[in-house]
Amino acid sequence: MKSTQRGIALLTAIILVAVAAIAATAIAWQSQLAARRGIAVFTVAQSLALAQGAEAMAAYALRDNRQRNPGVVAPGQAWAKPYGPVEMDAGAVLEASLEDQAGKFNLNNVVMPAAGSGGQPGTNGPVTLVVDKDAVEQFSALLTELQINTDFAARLVDWIDADTQASSTGGAEDSFYLAQQPPHRTLNMPLTSISELLAMGMDRASYDKLAPLVTALPVGTKLNICTAPGAVLDAISAQRSYGLDPKALDAQRQQFKCYPDKAAFLSGITGPRHDYVTKHIGTDSQYFRLRTWITIGTTRFTLYSLINQDAGGQIRPILRTFGTE
Repeated sequence: MKSTQRGIALLTAIILVAVAAIAATAIAWQSQLAARRGIAVFTVAQSLALAQGAEAMAAYALRDNRQRNPGVVAPGQAWAKPYGPVEMDAGAVLEASLEDQAGKFNLNNVVMPAAGSGGQPGTNGPVTLVVDKDAVEQFSALLTELQINTDFAARLVDWIDADTQASSTGGAEDSFYLAQQPPHRTLNMPLTSISELLAMGMDRASYDKLAPLVTALPVGTKLNICTAPGAVLDAISAQRSYGLDPKALDAQRQQFKCYPDKAAFLSGITGPRHDYVTKHIGTDSQYFRLRTWITIGTTRFTLYSLINQDAGGQIRPILRTFGTE
C-alpha cells in the first residue's frame, strides 16, 4: 500500500514539474515574441522616418534644379544622381534615387475629356472621359515595338472610360473580366498604378518589359522628351531612330542640356500628327518617383513616393507604396 502511494506521489510530482516547465516555456516564448514585435514596430517606424527624410532631401534637390535650370528637367542634372548608401543613425543605411515620371508614356493619356464636359475650359460639369485615338495609336506602336499584344491598347481605354461597351476589337469590359479568376470589374476611372495592367490580363513577362516605359499620371500630362526612353520617343514620333542605340542616346543627354530638343524632335513629324505631338510634349516635369531603401541590420525597407512639384514650386508626396511599385 505504501509503495503504491509513493508511486502516485512521484507521478504527481513529475506531472507538476512538467506542467511548470511547459508554463515557463510558454511565458518565455510569449515574452520573446513580444520583444520581436516591439523591435519590428520600432524598425518600421525608424525606416519610415528616415524615408520621409529622404523625401525632404528630394524636395530640396528638385527645388534647387528648378532655380538652376528653369523649364528643363534632364538626366544630366544633379537631381538625377543616386544618393548613398549612407549610414544615417545607429547602423541604419539610406539609399535613394529620383526618376522623372513625365519622361514615360502616361497610360491615362489614352483618354481625354469629352467636348463640353467638366474637363474643358469654360465648363463646370462632370468630367466625361472618351478615347484619344492619337494616344491609343502611340501606345499601340510602343506595344508593337516591344512585341506585346496590341489588344491591350483597347483594353486600357475600356478600363478607364465610363461606358460598358468595348471601344474596339480587342477591348474588354465587365463581361470579360467577370469570367476571369478571380472575377472583377473594370475600374472606369484613370489608373493610379501601372500594375493594373496585370488585372487586365497582361502576362508578367510582357509587363516587366513595358513597366520601365510607362506611368500613371493625371490625364493630359505632357511627355518630357529630355528624359523619355528611346522606345517612347519612337512611338510618339512614329519613327525608328532614338530607340536603336540607348547608349548613344544616354551619351548625347550627358553632353547637351536637353536631347532631343523640341525643334529637332518635331522636325521629322509632319501633318496633323505634328500639331498633336506639339501640344503633348515638353521639356519640364511635375512628377517624380523617389525610391528609398533603408537597411537596418538584416531588415530592408523600401518606400516608393510619387512626388509632385507644381507650377508654383510647392513639392509634396501624393502617393506612397511600401515594398512594391
